[in-house]
Amino acid sequence: MSKKIDASAKRLTKAIKKHAEIVGGTSVTLKKAQRAAAEVQEAAIEYALLVQQKTGLDTPFPNLWNSGLEATTIASLIAERDALAKKSGSSHK
Repeated sequence: MSKKIDASAKRLTKAIKKHAEIVGGTSVTLKKAQRAAAEVQEAAIEYALLVQQKTGLDTPFPNLWNSGLEATTIASLIAERDALAKKSGSSHK
Protein backbone atom coordinates (compact mmCIF):
# COMPACT_ATOMS: atom_id res chain seq x y z
CA MET A 1 0.00 0.00 0.00
CA SER A 2 1.31 3.47 -0.74
CA LYS A 3 2.39 5.51 2.25
CA LYS A 4 -0.09 8.28 1.48
CA ILE A 5 -3.02 5.90 1.11
CA ASP A 6 -2.00 4.03 4.26
CA ALA A 7 -1.78 7.27 6.26
CA SER A 8 -5.11 8.44 4.86
CA ALA A 9 -6.77 5.12 5.71
CA LYS A 10 -5.50 5.43 9.28
CA ARG A 11 -6.85 8.98 9.49
CA LEU A 12 -10.23 7.80 8.20
CA THR A 13 -10.34 4.92 10.69
CA LYS A 14 -9.44 7.28 13.53
CA ALA A 15 -12.14 9.76 12.46
CA ILE A 16 -14.77 7.00 12.32
CA LYS A 17 -13.81 5.74 15.79
CA LYS A 18 -13.96 9.26 17.21
CA HIS A 19 -17.36 9.81 15.59
CA ALA A 20 -18.67 6.55 17.05
CA GLU A 21 -17.45 7.51 20.52
CA ILE A 22 -19.15 10.90 20.32
CA VAL A 23 -22.51 9.81 18.92
CA GLY A 24 -22.56 6.59 20.93
CA GLY A 25 -22.25 8.39 24.25
CA THR A 26 -25.08 9.11 26.63
CA SER A 27 -24.96 12.87 26.12
CA VAL A 28 -24.48 13.87 22.49
CA THR A 29 -23.96 17.54 21.72
CA LEU A 30 -24.97 18.64 18.25
CA LYS A 31 -21.81 20.68 17.69
CA LYS A 32 -19.46 17.82 18.59
CA ALA A 33 -21.44 15.34 16.49
CA GLN A 34 -21.43 17.67 13.48
CA ARG A 35 -17.71 18.33 13.83
CA ALA A 36 -16.96 14.60 14.08
CA ALA A 37 -19.16 13.89 11.04
CA ALA A 38 -17.34 16.59 9.05
CA GLU A 39 -13.99 15.03 9.99
CA VAL A 40 -15.19 11.63 8.76
CA GLN A 41 -16.39 13.12 5.51
CA GLU A 42 -13.16 15.08 5.00
CA ALA A 43 -11.04 11.99 5.70
CA ALA A 44 -13.17 9.92 3.31
CA ILE A 45 -12.80 12.53 0.58
CA GLU A 46 -9.03 12.64 1.06
CA TYR A 47 -8.81 8.84 0.97
CA ALA A 48 -10.97 8.61 -2.15
CA LEU A 49 -8.91 11.27 -3.91
CA LEU A 50 -5.64 9.50 -3.14
CA VAL A 51 -7.06 6.20 -4.40
CA GLN A 52 -8.28 7.92 -7.56
CA GLN A 53 -4.91 9.58 -8.16
CA LYS A 54 -3.01 6.31 -7.73
CA THR A 55 -5.38 3.90 -9.47
CA GLY A 56 -7.75 5.95 -11.60
CA LEU A 57 -10.67 4.26 -9.85
CA ASP A 58 -13.74 6.20 -8.77
CA THR A 59 -14.50 6.81 -5.12
CA PRO A 60 -15.14 3.73 -2.98
CA PHE A 61 -17.92 5.78 -1.30
CA PRO A 62 -20.23 6.72 -4.19
CA ASN A 63 -23.37 7.03 -2.07
CA LEU A 64 -21.79 8.60 0.99
CA TRP A 65 -22.29 12.17 -0.15
CA ASN A 66 -23.56 14.03 -3.14
CA SER A 67 -22.38 17.62 -3.08
CA GLY A 68 -22.41 17.93 -6.85
CA LEU A 69 -18.68 18.65 -6.81
CA GLU A 70 -15.98 16.34 -8.11
CA ALA A 71 -13.56 14.83 -5.60
CA THR A 72 -10.68 16.89 -7.03
CA THR A 73 -12.62 20.13 -6.52
CA ILE A 74 -13.50 19.18 -2.95
CA ALA A 75 -9.89 18.23 -2.23
CA SER A 76 -8.74 21.57 -3.65
CA LEU A 77 -11.18 23.43 -1.41
CA ILE A 78 -10.03 21.43 1.62
CA ALA A 79 -6.38 22.17 0.84
CA GLU A 80 -7.15 25.86 0.41
CA ARG A 81 -9.04 25.94 3.71
CA ASP A 82 -6.19 24.15 5.50
CA ALA A 83 -3.62 26.56 4.03
CA LEU A 84 -5.67 29.54 5.18
CA ALA A 85 -6.03 28.01 8.65
CA LYS A 86 -2.27 27.49 8.88
CA LYS A 87 -1.62 31.04 7.70
CA SER A 88 -4.13 32.43 10.17
CA GLY A 89 -2.76 30.29 12.99
CA SER A 90 0.84 31.33 12.37
CA SER A 91 -0.05 35.03 12.29
CA HIS A 92 -1.62 34.81 15.76
CA LYS A 93 1.56 33.56 17.42
